[in-house]
Amino acid sequence: MTDPQLWWYVARASGLVAWAAMTGSVLWGVLLATRVLRSIDNPAWLQDLHRWLGGTALIMAGLHMLSLMLDGWTHFSLTEIFVPLAAAYRPWPVALGIVAFYLLAAVYGSSLLRPKMPRRLWKALHYGSYISVILVSFHAGWSGSDVGAWGYRLVAFILLGLTTVAVLVRVLTSTAATPLPPPPQAAPAQPMTVTATYPLTREVLGIDLSRQGGTELPVWTPGAHLTLQLPNGLVRCYSLCGDPADRSRYRIAVHLAAPSRGGSAWLHANAVPGKILDVSGPDNHFMLEPAEDYLFVAGGIGITPIKAMIEALPAHRRWRLVYIGRSRATMAFSRELKQRWPQHVSVYARDETGVRPDLARILDGTTAAVYCCGPASMTEELATLVPAPRLHIERFTPAPQQPYPPRRAFEVTCRRSNTHVHVSEHQSLLDALERAQLPVHSSCREGICGACQVGVIAGQPQHLDSVASEEDKDRAGVIYPCVSRSHTTSLTLDL
Repeated sequence: MTDPQLWWYVARASGLVAWAAMTGSVLWGVLLATRVLRSIDNPAWLQDLHRWLGGTALIMAGLHMLSLMLDGWTHFSLTEIFVPLAAAYRPWPVALGIVAFYLLAAVYGSSLLRPKMPRRLWKALHYGSYISVILVSFHAGWSGSDVGAWGYRLVAFILLGLTTVAVLVRVLTSTAATPLPPPPQAAPAQPMTVTATYPLTREVLGIDLSRQGGTELPVWTPGAHLTLQLPNGLVRCYSLCGDPADRSRYRIAVHLAAPSRGGSAWLHANAVPGKILDVSGPDNHFMLEPAEDYLFVAGGIGITPIKAMIEALPAHRRWRLVYIGRSRATMAFSRELKQRWPQHVSVYARDETGVRPDLARILDGTTAAVYCCGPASMTEELATLVPAPRLHIERFTPAPQQPYPPRRAFEVTCRRSNTHVHVSEHQSLLDALERAQLPVHSSCREGICGACQVGVIAGQPQHLDSVASEEDKDRAGVIYPCVSRSHTTSLTLDL
């Protein structure tokens, strides 16, 4: 500690580490913002790494400033360290470093306060990270005493090059990045064999499906669903609730609805080992997004996608589950979940409590990302209690729609096929496209599953679905033609 050169080395080393960590944090933030890494099962740890790099940069910058105060040659005072232009030594380059430090502190602080901040303010502050890296670059180049060393120059060129690439990527993808990326081209339904069935409760049947020949199945992520085309002509979607790492089978759970519209009753009566069903998917419109803290709310059979999400979380992630149902005897996986995570899982059976739990009280004070799957009464109540940016819903039935003027006819131009389609006031856009020999992959035909997503090139869609918010759909430039129509007299679709 008495070596006069020690703090000189500490100042330089900590400054370079802070610069490198800051650049790495910006690069990782770009990857997250552009959703390049969205397909990973549970990308929350990526956000942790982004935040860890930012925190490391802040700590190293603080150490750099402290070492400059302790260095016998520079011997900065507290005022010179924290007040721009107060330093006698190269005041302007030093001032750039001080401003960069304050920007970095503001960006990192906004990350910690993100759940309590308006999204626009948080986003505006985060753009300060680019400015901070640029200021640090000039600060290092103008105030350092060893900028002529080849090692320093090499590090500087690498970090400046990476920062330039990050800025260019962010600019080029800022309009393309969207919370609703177009789904991949839908694969045709393929025959799959029922390999096992087993009762999960007296009303819920577990069904395992495998490819004929035993070949590996496509990868799926928590929240995904299969679409079953049943022999009785019905098409039904069921969430996957097995292990994504098991590529030999898909596992679903089917609740026997009362009264059944025909899908669940047919499966309960006819799905036996050896039965062959036409299956498409998996598709996912209920993805698990990165978050520090999760609150899962499941109603009845809505536990199926939630279970897969919970099992995909790393051990250190903060989460809790509120599982609501008529009775434990009808609530699939309730015993298993309670035994595995007793501190995280709360089961509310109405035959025990007499009433449904008070969701407003449960949500009071929480800043967690809320994921809900269940009946309409539950999802609509949550929609009034949780801010839209933190709420993620998968519905059993379409959300209630506000009154709209009477339906009217409109024209559709399909750009890629150069086809014009007339949609009368008495038919859906999906029906009109199918009649014009432009089939669109669809499933529920109720505006719930999102399978029929189509890109919009021109015109203003009238969104009548329950897949996502109107703002997200307009930003993504998509329409769900099974129920949605057009505000304008014409639409141009990417078909």
